[in-house]
Amino acid sequence: MEERLVRFALFGQEFTFYSDAPAEEVDEVVSILRRELEGSEGRYTSTVPSSKLLVLGCLRIAARLVKVNREFEEYRNRQDRSIDDLIDKMSEID
Repeated sequence: MEERLVRFALFGQEFTFYSDAPAEEVDEVVSILRRELEGSEGRYTSTVPSSKLLVLGCLRIAARLVKVNREFEEYRNRQDRSIDDLIDKMSEID
């Protein structure tokens, strides 16, 4: 896919970057960032500088990613154990 320029506004500032990701994916990412930083009302209501808010927002998103990855790993381990248990039960039948 060809790279294209992406523009979006946050905290009254315009941000631009190049991406080859599908437009829907970019829109979803920007939407997540907006919700994380601006809140449900879509307004910037903090006196904290926007650069610091961006870093804090990215840290919160990264923390959620770490949590989801940990939960997924625990899920995979449970599934592996369940599969092993089923294999053991089937082996006992033979």
